[in-house]
Amino acid sequence: MAKKKSLSQEDIIGFYMDYVLIHNEYPKTVYAFAKDNNIEEQKFYEFFTSFDVLEQSIFKIFFDNAHAVLEKSKDYLTFDSKNKLLSFYYTFFEILTANRSYVNYALGNHSKSSMKSLKTLVHLKQRYTNYIEHLNIKTIDLKQEQISRIQKRSLKESAWLQLLITMKFWMDDTSPSFEKTDLFIEKSVRASFDLIDTTPLKSIIDLGKFLYKEKMQMNY
Repeated sequence: MAKKKSLSQEDIIGFYMDYVLIHNEYPKTVYAFAKDNNIEEQKFYEFFTSFDVLEQSIFKIFFDNAHAVLEKSKDYLTFDSKNKLLSFYYTFFEILTANRSYVNYALGNHSKSSMKSLKTLVHLKQRYTNYIEHLNIKTIDLKQEQISRIQKRSLKESAWLQLLITMKFWMDDTSPSFEKTDLFIEKSVRASFDLIDTTPLKSIIDLGKFLYKEKMQMNY
């Protein structure tokens, strides 16, 4: 049988996901994987240097597909940061649901270790934290560059942790159409924005500044 010649990155990824789910294991070698799918081994290396790189690309592509859908929506472009993030979550988890068997295999009980799972998500993390940074989520302005950098880094890391927690919740969710996950997304995203709401914090700082100023004046 002639080898398949015209291949795309998406073809290779599709073959890989099918292989994992059909054989209930990861392919042992690129040679065996290529032979099983009737492709030249070198074709694999035109797109990926290893299975690890391929696995990382899968979750990056899930993100890219969700983001592309959102960017085509005129309504999404008018949303504030909170509703943009909610829209991202719903769209991203629709894509995860369409690929649930593979996601559960890659990140669930069949994954090699928790460290392996985190490594698999490394490119997703890069994409997602960059997305969070460009949402322009308002935090309190402390007028100190070093503190602001720490604040932004903390915001991205906490947002990433929230996404991981939501993914775990979704993987464990047994409700019809994953209704509980939808509810969890709504409540957790809104709660996270309430926690960083700058209005009450600014009021407290303004009060502190006022009391400090008044105390200084009384001492003179």
